[in-house]
Amino acid sequence: MELSKRQLAIIEIVKKNQPISGEKIAEILGLSRATLRNDFSILTMTDVLQARPKVGYVYAGPLNQSETLKELLTIPVKEIMIPPLNIPQESTIYDAITTLFMYDVGSLYVVNDRHELVGLLSRKDLLRASLNKMIDITPVTVVMTRFPQISTCFEEDLLLTAAEKLRTLHVDSLPVIKKDNSNIAVGKITKTRIHDYLIEKVKE
Repeated sequence: MELSKRQLAIIEIVKKNQPISGEKIAEILGLSRATLRNDFSILTMTDVLQARPKVGYVYAGPLNQSETLKELLTIPVKEIMIPPLNIPQESTIYDAITTLFMYDVGSLYVVNDRHELVGLLSRKDLLRASLNKMIDITPVTVVMTRFPQISTCFEEDLLLTAAEKLRTLHVDSLPVIKKDNSNIAVGKITKTRIHDYLIEKVKE
């Protein structure tokens, strides 16, 4: 079983202080509770830790499932990626905000008339942009992160590689591109999609 250094640190804290709340663990590590959310999810989903309501986390023992976490994460990204939600680069900020909340997604990909990826809009980008009184005429190109400053992954990359990149870069999603055409986003991989996939596999 291969866990990150932070996950191993969480386990040791729980062993020494159980039962212990997530807030207290975050305080000991000098991090926010939100930062540790994925770590707690992985450790509880794989039965290393148990979360007891109104009590806290307790150590349950080493992972004893037939598939290790490493095996679950060594599949190609393309096997679980989701379709990207694209908008034309001529769209206004108002159009983008409407699309974002209509489809309840965390990011939008901005494309040109050849469907090539030219930018990315996160929920935070659009929330900040909404303070602009001229959102109905201001194009999204003013506030988007431009390609190639956008971090991406290839559809053949291992899910573990993408998950590590998401954690290291502190982003919620990555556009998935083809090696033979890096200008086209063929999918999207998100923290939530990886989280849901792990839950599905553990339940199986």
